[in-house]
Amino acid sequence: MKVKDVMTKDIVVVDKDIDLQHVLTLMKKHEITKIPVMEEKKLTGIITDSMIAMKLGSIHNKGIPPSRFHASSVTDKEMDVVSPEDTVKDILTRVGEPGPTLLCVVENEKLVGIVTKADLLHLVTCEKKLREIMRKELFMISPDDRIIHARRLMIDNHVARLPVLNEGMLVGMLSDNEIAFALAKLKRSIPRGKQKHRLDELNVREVMRSPAVWTEPNMTVAEAAKIMLKHNVGALPLLENNKIVGIVSRTDLLKTISG
Repeated sequence: MKVKDVMTKDIVVVDKDIDLQHVLTLMKKHEITKIPVMEEKKLTGIITDSMIAMKLGSIHNKGIPPSRFHASSVTDKEMDVVSPEDTVKDILTRVGEPGPTLLCVVENEKLVGIVTKADLLHLVTCEKKLREIMRKELFMISPDDRIIHARRLMIDNHVARLPVLNEGMLVGMLSDNEIAFALAKLKRSIPRGKQKHRLDELNVREVMRSPAVWTEPNMTVAEAAKIMLKHNVGALPLLENNKIVGIVSRTDLLKTISG
């Protein structure tokens, strides 16, 4: 199987000079978190929700609305490029931690597709139980924690999503996506002089995705892949007797695909 057989051909792209508010609008409309960036119809890099959250949350940028930033200000030019003729086996080791989360497919110097982890989930057929591959080291937050604390926890521990627990019960999930949109809304709707105070007080409850999509550790890896595709989520908390016991991500599932 080749890259051209699994890649997304209907690509959403942005120009490097477009403002971040427009980028966020496209992300929300198409339910995506990563977009290739173009300059004069040539691929120059990618932009992600994580980069936007980092930019909008920077102390140096407090008070500046997303409409004042261009896509180029958060573009990662260290992108990973593949050919449509490359094999899926070859790219599997490149889509996952600590590697790229989006591969740009280029042919004759033209962007013809992209490959994300979601594009590969349908290849997951492993019948192992999630219990066998789940990560037990969990980083969790409370609905009353501040967003700036949650964001720091994510950065320091290199995690993209945090389960939100209230008195031991799973009540939501928080990712860079929710944070990026929350910061953009805050900068648009709150007067500049009050933004720092509002940001300091912004808590997880106001931003988290709720209810959380979850499953049980005895579900198979293949079944979990279908749930992720259906709900367009990048991770699944695993509950047993109403208690969280682990978590699996798209990357964890893709690692089960044999060559």
